[in-house]
Amino acid sequence: GRKEEEKKRIEEREEGRMGDLEDDDEEDEEDGEMEIEEGVEGEADVDTQFEERQTLRNGVQPANLRTTKNLSFVLQKPGEVKYEDRPVPEVKDPHDVIVNVKYTGICGSDVHYWTHGSIGAFIVRSPMVLGHESSGIITATGSAVTSVSVGDCVALEPGIPCRRCVRCKDGKYNLCPEMAFAATPPFDGTLARFYRLPDDFCYKLPQGMSLEEGALVEPTSVAVHVVRQASVKPGQQVVVWGAGPVGLLCCAVARAFGASKIVSVDINEERLQFAQKYAATHVFRAQKESASESAARLVRDCGLGVGADVGIDATGAEPCIQTALHALRVGGTYVQAGMGKPEITWSIGAMCAKELNVKGYSSGDYQLAVTMIANGSVPVKELISGKVPFDSAELAFQDVRDGKGIKTLIEGVKD
Repeated sequence: GRKEEEKKRIEEREEGRMGDLEDDDEEDEEDGEMEIEEGVEGEADVDTQFEERQTLRNGVQPANLRTTKNLSFVLQKPGEVKYEDRPVPEVKDPHDVIVNVKYTGICGSDVHYWTHGSIGAFIVRSPMVLGHESSGIITATGSAVTSVSVGDCVALEPGIPCRRCVRCKDGKYNLCPEMAFAATPPFDGTLARFYRLPDDFCYKLPQGMSLEEGALVEPTSVAVHVVRQASVKPGQQVVVWGAGPVGLLCCAVARAFGASKIVSVDINEERLQFAQKYAATHVFRAQKESASESAARLVRDCGLGVGADVGIDATGAEPCIQTALHALRVGGTYVQAGMGKPEITWSIGAMCAKELNVKGYSSGDYQLAVTMIANGSVPVKELISGKVPFDSAELAFQDVRDGKGIKTLIEGVKD
């Protein structure tokens, strides 16, 4: 009866789909386009498909998702990337969602993996999909998902904790030792057509907030967390080393938190000019000099009196870190936001004598980041210096490596 008719329709649909794929393959070869492994398996068992279709009617997963390609940008080894057609992720847990990724920003960590193949103890030992600063549109939801719906535009929080360890139960899930973070070995990133993650790690974008802005939520959340780590208060003086995306966002968040003086430090004059227009009240161009000399000149030229209340390093560069400790007032706070060499020379004398509060950072504060972008207190559109299509993704990596622009976005795979 109905079951047999259903099976017959599925068989006919599958035969037509496979024929279309074969035609597409012939056209691709004639046009000389990049060859990508199709990864299309043989026809699935009809009874299994029938049962799955019954599940789909309950809203777990749309039928077209199983047959759609999942083109991905994959790091093979340092300096070598290629496009692969990977399996389309499926809903496995009632709280899972599938996101069609629309925009992805490039972070310095992505570039470091691309150029060096490792960051500290995290080493790329097998092919890995890059990218973690993404936004997209929900295409499928698990049966227990209520916070988002198919068609919603969302920002992706790309680090999934275990939810069971002491840190997770303390409410500091960002410090989970079992964190599965996108594009951090061995976990694949978001530079793919589709990506799966739990629903509570998708943040619905408020009305009027674009998907391009959504791709800036991840770096904004870093800045929010760093500034909160520093406990920035109204009227304080804040110095931020580095006028890249995270450094600039730290300036903007510090301003939103009420800092009265915000100094952006960099060696690039063009970036300093941008910083002053964007969020900094003062700028300071670093030079080749000792850390103590640079700090004294910074404090004098920027009118910091006895020193800055807060210092944030968003460079990871040893000279900047050393200068920051000397530029802080007694009892000041220092937060390390940039990643650099695993070991550096540190002025333990300055740290101890001044009784400085020294902190690191991890990810977190996504919802506040979304709110601050949406209400305009932290504008991010100005940071987007360009967009490249998915099939030219490596150009974005080259631009970041070469210091071009502020934030380049990679568009999602075209439908």
